[in-house]
Amino acid sequence: MLYWLTALSDGGDVFNLFRYITFRAGGAFFTALLFGFIFGQPLINVLRRKQGKGQPIREDGPEGHFSKAGTPTMGGLLIVGALVTSTLLWARWDNGFVWLVLFVTLAYGLIGFADDYAKVSKQNTNGVSGKVRLVLGFLIAAIASFWAVALHPEALQNQVALPVFKDALVNLGFLFIPFAMFVIVGAANAVNLTDGLDGLAIMPVMIAAGALGVIAYAVGRVDFTEYLDVHYVPGTGEILVFTSGLIGGGLGFLWYNAPPAAVFMGDTGSLAFGGGLGAIAVATKHELVLGIVGGLFVAEALSVIIQVLYFKRTGKRVFLMAPIHHHYEKKGWAEPQIVIRFWIISLILAMIGLATLKVR
Repeated sequence: MLYWLTALSDGGDVFNLFRYITFRAGGAFFTALLFGFIFGQPLINVLRRKQGKGQPIREDGPEGHFSKAGTPTMGGLLIVGALVTSTLLWARWDNGFVWLVLFVTLAYGLIGFADDYAKVSKQNTNGVSGKVRLVLGFLIAAIASFWAVALHPEALQNQVALPVFKDALVNLGFLFIPFAMFVIVGAANAVNLTDGLDGLAIMPVMIAAGALGVIAYAVGRVDFTEYLDVHYVPGTGEILVFTSGLIGGGLGFLWYNAPPAAVFMGDTGSLAFGGGLGAIAVATKHELVLGIVGGLFVAEALSVIIQVLYFKRTGKRVFLMAPIHHHYEKKGWAEPQIVIRFWIISLILAMIGLATLKVR
């Protein structure tokens, strides 16, 4: 919205700053951060009052988690509120990619909210049926995938770009839509599985958002794409404003989610931000790079898949407990130790993902 202040500019005054995506991205970051600090504690108070016993704790989970009983959930509302406010305030409203990513984030956030509400109101860990969540998730992803194809330049429609290989495109044709849907749904559920310890999911989400924001800005500038030998996707640079808002809101939330957490993000946040990251990857034609940048989420999801398949086949377990962060809890690692080490891994993977922009 503030972009329209450029209409008051004569080219050499303060209003001209609003033309620059980087300036508005900085504004979005600080707006979201301030939002988190202002509304964080009041929201926690409301959630604690409304939820009573807080998020139900799994009876078969690590023993240390029972001490967290009574902690409210749905803290993702704080980040979503900060993200939407900052994005609408600082991003260009005439950019289709911004609305695409916001749509996916909010739609998945609604699924997560319904799931969290069901868990809290019934005081069990079942929530919304997994099949219902999956069907709704694929429906949202289908809409987003068709939308992304419509926004892409004709030469890039239905194409998958291969990282590292210069100008390499694979034309999936009608299979691109299912592929893009899988990326979005997979990202949403992978982040959801990662959200199991205080602060574990939100920092890797911010790290991945930062990496994807840089990628979005780079592929949205023709001069950068010519220098880096990557595919130009006009308009994606504006996504940097969205990712900056997500990072700012995430930091504001982490203030209250740091161990011991005063509030949990819940599915409201994990599904929303996972879906948002998947949508950014599809929008920027960096679907495969998301698997590197979000490699921690991939590992968490794979640990669950491996555990289930191996147990059904042999009756035995590969991990002491899945997702894999619970495996290390069972091995005796302290929760902060797991969280910080996973943060480090996430940062390393993000740097590798960013390196694919230049390695050709």
